[in-house]
Order: sequence, then C-alpha cells, then structure tokens
Amino acid sequence: MKQGRFLIIAAALATMPLAASALEADSIAPEPKNELSLDADLKYRGELRRGGLINKRIDDKADNNKAQFITGRTRLGITYKRDNFLELRINAQHSGIWGQAGKGGFNLYEAYAKLTARNGLFLKAGRQTFIYDDERILGNNDWSMAAMSHDAVLAGYEGHGHKLHLIGTFNQNAANVNGGTYYNSTDGAEPFKGLFTLWYHYDFQRVPLGISALFMNMRMQNDSEDNHKTENQQIAGTYITFEPRRFVFEGSFYYQFGKDEFHVPIKAWMMSFKGTYDPTPQWTPYCGYDYLSGDPNPVVPKIGGIGMAQHTVVRGFSPVYGSHHQFYGAMEFFYLGAFYGGYTPGLQNLYAGTEWRPFKGFEAETSYHYYATATKISDAARTLGHEMRLELSYSITDYVKASIGYTYMHGTSTLERMRQVPGNQSLHWAWLMLQINPTIITHRW
Repeated sequence: MKQGRFLIIAAALATMPLAASALEADSIAPEPKNELSLDADLKYRGELRRGGLINKRIDDKADNNKAQFITGRTRLGITYKRDNFLELRINAQHSGIWGQAGKGGFNLYEAYAKLTARNGLFLKAGRQTFIYDDERILGNNDWSMAAMSHDAVLAGYEGHGHKLHLIGTFNQNAANVNGGTYYNSTDGAEPFKGLFTLWYHYDFQRVPLGISALFMNMRMQNDSEDNHKTENQQIAGTYITFEPRRFVFEGSFYYQFGKDEFHVPIKAWMMSFKGTYDPTPQWTPYCGYDYLSGDPNPVVPKIGGIGMAQHTVVRGFSPVYGSHHQFYGAMEFFYLGAFYGGYTPGLQNLYAGTEWRPFKGFEAETSYHYYATATKISDAARTLGHEMRLELSYSITDYVKASIGYTYMHGTSTLERMRQVPGNQSLHWAWLMLQINPTIITHRW
C-alpha cells in the first residue's frame, strides 16, 4: 500500500514540469497577424519668382513684378497588412495654392492592394507610385505638391539579388457603351492611352555593382477630328551604379523610338553620368553631365518674329514621367514647358556641387549648372545660361523638416529666343518650406 502511494506521488512530481511548461506556452501571445497604421503628410511652401516660366496672368506689369504665392498639400493615409501576404493602402490628398478658387484639388493619391507570396512573387493593383532607379524616367515627382501616381497593375518577383517588375495600364475617359477606345488625353488624367513597362535589376554580391534595364511602350492617341489612330513609342535603356569604398558612380543611357501621336517617327537618345565622393561623413562633393538629344535646325526667330519648320523625324528626347526637378536645375526651366514651335534643341547640363552636414539634422547644399543646347542654332550661341543654387534644411525631429532655398539663373539671348519670352536673362527664385509627416497610430493584433 505504501509502495503504491509512493509511485503515485513520484508520477505527480514528474509531470509537474511538463504541466508548467504547457501553461507557460499558453501564456505566450501568438505572433500578430494584423497591422493597421495611420500616417499624415503636410507640406507648405512659400515661393518668390521673377522670370523664367510664362506668366499665367498677362498684363503690362507682369514682367516687372515678382510673383509670390504659397502652395500646400495634405495627405492622410491608412495602411493595413495581414500575414505578410496582404497589404492595402488608401492615401487621400488635397493640394493647391492658398486662396485659389475652388480651394485646390482633392483626389486619391494612392489606393491599391498588394499580394506577396513567400517565394518572392507579388501582385499590386490600383493607384500607385512608380519610383525606379534614379527617377529619371519613372518617378513620383514629389517636389510637385500634386506629385504623380498611376492607375496600373504591377506584377513581379524579388529575391536573391534579382528584381523583375512588369507594369501595365489602360486609360479611358468614361465607361461608354459604344464609341470604341478613343482616349482624349486633354480631358484625361494621363498623357498616354496605355503603358507597358518591363524593368529588371540585379545587385552583384561580390562587387558593389548594380545594373538595371528598362523597356517602356507608350500608346499615344491622335486627338485630331479625322484621325484617332493609336501610335506606339518606346524607351529602352540601362542605369548602372558602382560604389567602390567612398565613391559612387552613376550612369544611364536611354534610346527613344517609335512614332509620336502625329505619326512622326522618333529617333532620340540621352545619356548621363554622375560621380560622388565621401571624404568625410560631413562632406560630399559631386559632379555630373547630362546630354539629351534635340531637334536639328530649329527655327528660332527673334522675339516677335515668325518662323516655322516641318520636322520629318522627332530627335528631341523626352524624359516622360521622371522627377525632373532633381536633374535639370531647381527652377525646372527645362522639360516643364515647350520651346518655341513645339520643338526642343535638346540640353547639355554640366554641373558640380557639394553637400555639407556639420551636425545632426542640418544639411547645406550648393550647386552650379551650365546649360547649352545639344543642337546648333543658326545665328545664335549654344549657351543657354548659368544657374547657381543654395539650399539649407534642418530636421527638427524624424517627422518635422524645415528648408529654405535660393536659385539664380543668368540666361542668354539664345534662351530668350528659344522661349520667346523677354526678361529671361536674370531669373530669381526663392522658397521656404515646412514638411510634417508623422505616423500617428500603429496597432498590431
């Protein structure tokens, strides 16, 4: 009898650690499967301009007075994630000029669903931003208050140093019952009827080298009354980065071909090179050169004159949907509006600058740009102007940043003739900006 009781007590003592470990396992919370976050992005920028772009308001005093205004945007975004498989994003945006009639514009900047598999495959559909390589061809142009996003489907694979993305979109003005697939870009949100893009990137493991290849086909609609034919134009090229120790070298080449919406063949190209050096964590000098081909023999009469040319081939390169502000000068004087006659003389942009970070949160950048045409112009020099820029910024916190900048450009008589706008030889632009973009709430369960 005593022996039986001893066995029962021994068995109970032996099972106590197992029971305790089971209770401990039950007390550990499971890995959260859901995540919900709310974020905001508020940006306000006051600007002072004199010269450069064509005035929206034409009067006798427009060319003598400095233009002053304040632009702003407000975004409120919601992101939901589940099981590292599903991601939903909705981002509402309002942008405009303070005092503008109608109080600016309201739209959905982002509205997409993304599905990601464990093997690296993913699918993303809806309104989304495209940021590829250095944003020269595809970028969100975030400097603009409205910025840039597209309604599209993105499918791809990422893993083992490889990235392969396939983008497709098709635009229409309305859900018509009949009338074909004519797309009027002047009444639409996009300049193209359809877009197909294939992008591939590979990062080498043993050397600090990355290579990207891009192919883009744009379907452009002819909007003339008697011809609604759809034309296709393409861009193909590569972007390469090499980062040995404290150096960063970037280079790109793109060729543009096909036909524009007026059935005119396109044969244009561009190249770029940029070198950056980090001698210390506080100082980063850089220099670079951009070349964008232009139309030969453009007719450039003096201001008030008349000149016309019929081009059988378009040789002026268009950087289409890139973030132009960060490449061709802070004033965005080039590739924001057309030159006289709708043709472009191309652009040569030789620049150098430096970034200085004396203490945490503060950054100063200064740069110089020399601009010239890519093609010869009869009775005019190639030089378009010289631009000097200074920008100071301070990050008060991780989500509050204040910055100020000033740009001066000395244009030439060639620039005045190409733009057919007087007073382009002394251009000034100053701005003051505040950006606040906190993550307000993050909840996991």
